[in-house]
Formats: sequence, structure tokens, C-alpha cells
Amino acid sequence: MLIRENYLSKIRGFYNSDLVKILVGIRRCGKSVILNQIIDELKEKNNIDEEHIIFINFEFIEFEDLLNYKELNKYVKSKIKDNKMYYLFLDEVQNVEDFEKVVNSLRASIKNISIFLTGSNSKLLSDELSTVLSGRYVLFNINPLSYKEYVLLTQKDGYNLETFWDYAKWGGLPNRCEFSSETDIKNYLHSVYDSIILRDVVRRLKLKDTYLFDIILQYLLETSGREFSAENLIKYLSHENKKISNETLYNYINALCKALIMKRVYRYDIAGKNILKTLNKYYATDLGIAQIKNNNPEFKSYIVLENIVYNELINRDYEVYIGKTKSGEIDFIAKKDGTIKYIQVTYEMNGNENAIKREFEALEKLEDNYPKYVISLDKIDLSRNGIVHLNLIDFLLKDSF
Repeated sequence: MLIRENYLSKIRGFYNSDLVKILVGIRRCGKSVILNQIIDELKEKNNIDEEHIIFINFEFIEFEDLLNYKELNKYVKSKIKDNKMYYLFLDEVQNVEDFEKVVNSLRASIKNISIFLTGSNSKLLSDELSTVLSGRYVLFNINPLSYKEYVLLTQKDGYNLETFWDYAKWGGLPNRCEFSSETDIKNYLHSVYDSIILRDVVRRLKLKDTYLFDIILQYLLETSGREFSAENLIKYLSHENKKISNETLYNYINALCKALIMKRVYRYDIAGKNILKTLNKYYATDLGIAQIKNNNPEFKSYIVLENIVYNELINRDYEVYIGKTKSGEIDFIAKKDGTIKYIQVTYEMNGNENAIKREFEALEKLEDNYPKYVISLDKIDLSRNGIVHLNLIDFLLKDSF
């Protein structure tokens, strides 16, 4: 089993905190595994016995009676027998209607309890939950496997391009690594996608037209990395004999983001130093889901690399924006701990001076002294004028840059 130390190291300091620990991520990205790894650590390193660990997975039928928040509250309280610390794990808690009420009640009424929640949609990120818990929580975004984690799990050669393109094509949902044939991988990914649509979209967000939802998702995937235009998408839908209002369109796009299938990236005006809410871009949370939902044969070559870099930056806890300059744009602005990094991503420059000039020139025009990088699959170092060139696979396998 792959120990997901990247996440455990962030959560470990909160094991005994009265803050509610919330793990949010797309379905099947490994949240339950991380909960079990936390439980193993509590048992093996902290000597916590079974009676002081309460684990409930709301996708298991044996816990069906606890989907009522009052029954859940009663059940948990019945397990508290002494004054020692109890550790409560509620897996896929969004299946419980009004779960925030019982969580807040338990936190407020029981002093010797440490609560962990996982969920697969952004109901756990809602203003309602924030209000009910009054800021007494800490949030951890759990993502599919990074490339480095994928290499560790599969024990493949990370520098082998066949390994890289397998990850780029089929993504980082851990269970897909159990399958070797493309047919099996596709079937698995379709089942994950269908469960997201059924449980996190149709049922919870009350969006009935899943065919329209599919068309919108395909459009966003095929235009990923480009400025989003609602007008262009509405025109595209009209060619498919689908009429839709601007408001309804954004409801569907917001549903994609709430189901954690896509992530919206805002633009950052470098000169004005402010975030712009228009002309956003969208990137796929998992490239395997993206692969089965797009019809573009060139998807791998000109979209995927940018998406991989975006996901990696998110994994490393950067705030990520699209950079707007006076003369154009920078692919990514990555901000963390008061520092900024500017990043351009391209496929390969192959020693082509025009291609090299195009990628580096956008960064050379920036007037500040923050670090600047060009990332590509080129194996030779093309760094120049203080701008660092990184090989993409090196970037993904190393812990920092």
C-alpha cells in the first residue's frame, strides 16, 4: 500500500485537536485509504485501542440507519464510555442529510473527541457548513495520485516516457492502477464518472439533463487551457440543437466544479495585482476522467501537460492563477508563503529558436525579480537570461523547484 505521506504530514499535527478535520476530494481519489492510514498510525504509534476509534462509512449498507443525523448523534454518543480521547471518522459524510448539525453538536458537547470527515463534493466547502462550525475546522484537499505517487505505487520507471504517458492518459485514481488493459481501465473510469453524476450531480444538485451535462463537460475538456467564453459554448450547444440560457449554463458548470470534476482557475492581473473574475480557465481534476469524456485525438499532446503542471502545483499547496500581462498572458502564477513563481508550459521546443523565443519572451518582459520557469519535455537545459528551464518529468519527480 502506498503511504500518502504528503497528506498525512499535513494532518498529523491535528490528530488530537478539537478542530474538525475535513478531507475533500473527487470520488475514488483515496480519501478512505488516508483515513485508514490515520487509524493505523493512531493504533501503532499512539497506542489507541479499537474501542476509542469510531469509523463509519456511509456508503456501507450496515450504516444505513445512521443516515438520519439524530440517529447518528445517538449512535456516536453511545460509544463514548470514558474520559479518554475518542477518534471519530465519518467517511462520505455528505450522504447524511444535515450532517453539519450532528458534527457541530458532537464537537460542542463532547470534549474528548477528535472528528475526521471525508466527502466527495463541495457541500463540505459550503458557506452553511462554515457558519455552523464557526470556523472550528481545518480543510485538506485530497487529489488523485501525483505522478511521483503513481510511480511509487506502480514501481515503474518514472523517467520512461511510456510510464509518463500512461499517467497522462489514464490519470491518478489509485484503483485504476489495478487494471492493465485499456478496456478495463475505461470501464472503471466510466463507473467512477457515472457514480459522480448520479450521486453528486443528479441527486444532490437536481440537474436532470445528463446528456447536456456531458456535452458541456466535453467542451470544457476540449478547450481546457483556453479562455472560457460562455457565448462560444452557447453557440456550440445550439449546433447540437440544445438551447440554454447563460444562467443555466453557469449552473451546470458550477455543478461540475461542485462535483470536483473540474477546477476553475482565475486570472491574475500582474500589473494591477488583482484577481479577475472573467475569462477563467478550467482544468480536469483527474486526467483519466478527462480522457474518457473528450473526443479530441490531440488531447494528450497540447492540453494534458498544462493540466498536469496545474494539478502538481495544487498538490504542492500553491495558489494558482492565470497571469495577465499588458501584452499577453503567463500560463501560471503560483503563490505560496509570500512568494510568487511564474511558469510557462510547452510540449517540446526541440531547439527551435522561434519556439524558444516565444516561451521565454513572455517571461522576459516581466519587470519584477520573482523566479521564472519554462517547463517542457525537452531533455536538454535551455535556461537563459535568468529564466530556468525544467524538464517536466524532473519537475514532477522532485519535491521542490
